[in-house]
Parts: sequence; structure tokens; C-alpha cells
Amino acid sequence: MQIFAVRKNLRPQQRTAMTFVSFLLPITLWCLVSYLPFLWHPMIEIEKKGSVSYFKPGMLVEREVFSQEFDNALANNLTLPAGTRSNPIYLPAPHEVAAALYTSFTTEPKRRSEKWLHESLWDSIQVIFWGFVLSSIVGVPLGILAGTYDFFSRLFEPFIEFFRYLPAPAFGALAVAILGIYHAPKIAIIFIGTFFQQVLVIANTTRKLDPALLEAAQTLGAKDRSLLFKVVVPGIFPDLYRDMRILLGWAWTYLIVSELVGTSSGITWFITQQARYKNFDNVFAAIIIIGVIGLATDIILSLIGKRLFPWQRAESTV
Repeated sequence: MQIFAVRKNLRPQQRTAMTFVSFLLPITLWCLVSYLPFLWHPMIEIEKKGSVSYFKPGMLVEREVFSQEFDNALANNLTLPAGTRSNPIYLPAPHEVAAALYTSFTTEPKRRSEKWLHESLWDSIQVIFWGFVLSSIVGVPLGILAGTYDFFSRLFEPFIEFFRYLPAPAFGALAVAILGIYHAPKIAIIFIGTFFQQVLVIANTTRKLDPALLEAAQTLGAKDRSLLFKVVVPGIFPDLYRDMRILLGWAWTYLIVSELVGTSSGITWFITQQARYKNFDNVFAAIIIIGVIGLATDIILSLIGKRLFPWQRAESTV
């Protein structure tokens, strides 16, 4: 079939359809698990407690426990409990999460000291922004230098190769001791989590520059500085832009860990609070919001990239 042709692009309509299917499949599975009791539903939601003293309406118990109590009541001619199969409280149905996506923004926090969801999101976005910007200010130039000059490669990369295996959260206590308890240590965790990977990825991208471009420039009399700023940097810019999009997603993966450092804030604090109240529909809603923000950001950056590098879009359709 043409859709399985090796290294051949799908037609635009097919690509759109497959994008839709990629989201539809997990949502369909979620719906099946949520709305078809015979698939899973390991719990029983009590509707009538019958003669079982500790049962309460709305209470969730395991099916085995309910079966034992039901059999005991039946054997002793007592009032039988009644209930319906249900999923655990930590797995809300899609419609419950959809409702929570709305109510999370409209429901006032239970305590005055707590923040609204949009305020928590704004705190998280600031942490991501500053952590990634600061790592890029330092990491991008170092990566380009390491990929261009063997001197800088030997100077930076051995230590960075060692340091990138150290888990960023391990520096949480040190970051708090040095930077305080507010946003600064969280930004530092994002920085540590992305900077070292960033240098290595960009250095590798820089090394992939077509040597023919450098040879042609040298033939025309270009010197070292001109080669760097007029050949290497412009030559890798499209790939560098793509790498930065990928690395930004990497920064988001460190968000939850970074926000556990110092004071409780951001979307992590919101998720923790809602889990404490057992509002798992709000927990799922907050997690989905993170994904939506990340995906929307990547789509916007992708569209900007197509405007900045239209020749790459033309090459991809050949």
C-alpha cells in the first residue's frame, strides 16, 4: 500500500487524518475503560449499604470485598447491599475531566492562601521561560563552538558528558541554600536539566554541517571568524531552531521536579493540592493543560519555522 511506502510522505489529507487518529486512539481506549464495566471496573460503588455497617452510599470498595459481604448477608438472611461497578477514584471518566477543565478555571480556591489555576500556570510558565532562556544564552554559543572547533570540544565536552548523567533534582537542596526558596532554585533546576544536554545536541548538529560549504568559503578566502559567523551559524540555523523546539519540550519534563524545590507553587502545587483533596478529575485536567500548552507552543514555533525557512518545507515535499 502507498501509505506504507518507505521514506515517502503521505498526502496532506492522509497526514491530517493520521494526526486525528493519533489522538483518537488513546481517547477511545480511555472511553472504553471508563464506560464499559465488563472491561475493567475493579471497584464497586455502594448504592445501598444493606446490613453492612461500614458501607456508605457513594463509597468505593473492591469487588472481592463487596462479594464477601454480599455472600455473608445472603447466607445470614440479612439485608443485601447494592452497588454498581466502577473504576477507582484515581481514574475519572473523560466527561468528568472535561467538566474539570472548565470548573478549574471558574471555581475559587478553598483557601485564601491558595492560587487559582491560571495563576499557578503563569508561575510555571515563568519558571520554564527563564530556565530555558538562561540555559540557551550560555548553551547555544558553547554548543556551536564545541561543534566547530576541536579545541572547545575537548575543553567542554568531556566534563559535560560526565555532568549530564547527574540528576538535576539532586541539586535541589543546594539550589535552595544558594538561591533561596522562591522561583530562583526552580529556574536553576530547569537550567541544569537542559543546559548540558543542549550543549551536546547543538555541538552534534553543528558537526553535521555540509563540509562542502566550508570548503567553498575557504576557497573564496574566508577566514576563521567569517567561517563561523557567515557560514557555520547560518548553515545550521534551521536545524538549530528544530533542536531548540525539542529541547524546550525537554525543559517541560523537568517542571514538576523543579517546582517541588523551595516553596510550593505553580501547576505542581495545584496538582498536589487536588490530589490531597482526592479531586483526581482536576489532577487529570491540570496534566492535560500542561500538554495542551506544550503542544500549542510547539505548533506555533513550527509555523514560525516554516516562515523563517520556507526552503526546508519545499524540500520535505519533494
